[in-house]
Amino acid sequence: MLRIPAEGPWQVRIVPNLYPAVERQEVVVHVPRHARSIVELTDDELALVAEAWQRRRRSEAAGYLHALVNEGREAGSSLPHTHSQLVWLPDAPPEVGAELTLARGGCPLCSLADAELVLAERDGVVVRVAWAGRLPYELLVAPRDHETDPWSSRRLAAALVLVAEGLRRLHAVEGPSPANAWLHAGGGHWHIELVPRLTVLAGLELGAGVYVNTLRPENAAAALRDA
Repeated sequence: MLRIPAEGPWQVRIVPNLYPAVERQEVVVHVPRHARSIVELTDDELALVAEAWQRRRRSEAAGYLHALVNEGREAGSSLPHTHSQLVWLPDAPPEVGAELTLARGGCPLCSLADAELVLAERDGVVVRVAWAGRLPYELLVAPRDHETDPWSSRRLAAALVLVAEGLRRLHAVEGPSPANAWLHAGGGHWHIELVPRLTVLAGLELGAGVYVNTLRPENAAAALRDA
C-alpha cells in the first residue's frame, strides 16, 4: 500500500488492517527493527512516520482520516511492535465536531496561557498537560500558532517527537504505561491528544461522560517536568 522508501530496504510500511473495525483501516509499521513503543524511535524515524501519514492523506482527499496510536493491551493494542493506525471515516467524528462548535467563540488552543503546564517545545509545537484532563497525565500537543491542516504542515513530525517525549517522561514517573493518542484535524486548530490509561473507566465516565481526575494538572506537570 505504501513503503518508504519505495525501493530498497523499507523504513516505514503501511498495510491493510487484517481485522478492521470499519471499512477502511490501515496499520502503519513504524520501523523494521523490533521496537515495542514509539519512545524507542529516533526523531528521524518519527519524521518518517509523519511523512507516511501525510502521504496517505494526500493520496486520497475524501472523508476524514483519523490517525491514532494505541500502546499496551489495556489501551487496545494487540501487536507488540510499535505501530499506528489510519482509519478512514466518511465524515469528521462527533468529538471533532464538538471542538469546532466550541471554537466558534474563538480558538481555545490559541487562548491557552498556562505556561506552568508546558513541558517542552520543539519547532513551534508545544506539549503541555491538559488543563482539564479526563485522566491523570493527559497531554495535549499542538502548534503554538494557529494551524488547521496537519497533512501539509511541516510541524507534524515535531508533534510526534513531542508525543514520544511525553510518553518517555510518563514512563519515568509511572513506569511503562498503556496510552492512547490521536490526531484531531477537522478544520480547527489541529492537535494530538495523549491519554495515559492509568485508571479504570467506570459507570460515571462511560455512562455520563463525567471524568474524575484525581491528579491536579499543576502536580502532573511538575512530576513530568522533573522526570
